[in-house]
Amino acid sequence: MKLIVFCLFTIYCCSLVKASYPMERKKLQEVLRELKMLKQLMMNTPPKDIEDCCCLTALTCFRETLLQHFGISGKYQKKLYKSLNHTLTVSTFGLNFCNTETSTTNCSTCHSHPKEKASEFFNRLESLVQRGLSRIN
Repeated sequence: MKLIVFCLFTIYCCSLVKASYPMERKKLQEVLRELKMLKQLMMNTPPKDIEDCCCLTALTCFRETLLQHFGISGKYQKKLYKSLNHTLTVSTFGLNFCNTETSTTNCSTCHSHPKEKASEFFNRLESLVQRGLSRIN
């Protein structure tokens, strides 16, 4: 008797698990749609070949664009924004990249940069940060 009850209970539990898969599938498809939309998002993106004295201006552009498109409501967005806005980050790009003879007046404004897809935006931000790392090593 116990074996029959156990078998029926097992069949019941399996049917519940299978019933939840359509909901999981819908949620994962929703996530994929959101990711696809984010990849297509067009954002003002500084060029790859930024002049040394324009690195701080480019950093500011990346920071403002992140804030504009993503806000700082999420944990990771907030952490990235705070890191980009930190005085050590700003001073690294301001002091180590630009000598005093050259001025930043030739730097383009953020809104004058062409719009690129979000994936390119993040690739260029990563490249700029790696450039900063190589300068302080």
